Amino acid sequence: MDIYQIMRAAADPQKAAPMKKYMRDKFPFFGLPTPVRRRVCQDFLKAKSAFLSVDWGFVNEAWGLDERECQYLAIDYLKMVKGRLTPKDLPEIEKIVLIKPWWDTIDDLSSVVGDIAYRHPAETRKTILAWSEHSSFWLRRLAIIHQLARQETTDRDLLERVILNNLGQTEFFINKAIGWSLRALGKTAPDWVRSFVERHGPKLAPLSLREATKRLN
Repeated sequence: MDIYQIMRAAADPQKAAPMKKYMRDKFPFFGLPTPVRRRVCQDFLKAKSAFLSVDWGFVNEAWGLDERECQYLAIDYLKMVKGRLTPKDLPEIEKIVLIKPWWDTIDDLSSVVGDIAYRHPAETRKTILAWSEHSSFWLRRLAIIHQLARQETTDRDLLERVILNNLGQTEFFINKAIGWSLRALGKTAPDWVRSFVERHGPKLAPLSLREATKRLN
């Protein structure tokens, strides 16, 4: 059996409906909760990630399938091989971001993009800035949140620029991302976040401002 047949055989159809509903009925599901998916796919992913070259053919194949767990499988694979990804892989990531985007895949891919950007800051900066002004708000969200795990190593100038490129938005997923990114940085650089809010607060959406200041004293 191929990996998709294995996933289908392990699926619980009774779980598929609530999983689909949780994603606002945007995608069909096998009915594989995350722990089950990871367990049944671990041998496949271990073997697949052993190859030195990154298999974008597999990623694109999985991304093209209907069931949402197939996209999760592709992201699990990218996370396993993220150390081999370079700025040259960003166009491939951009391509899948624009196919069936929703917050689940975008937010999961942020750590993959973040790792590339951390290792190659100069080479990725132009792309991240371009994403922050893209017509797709999902790419803009990815540009805003890709540094969430960086904390004290956050490129603050880059973060400020991508946020400023997205002020004045009415899109929930953008305004939430702005607040989320500032709140995350506030754990290690609260004075910088306070300064940002003081300088740009009137232009921040109420949601962004509320999230940004949630943990500031």
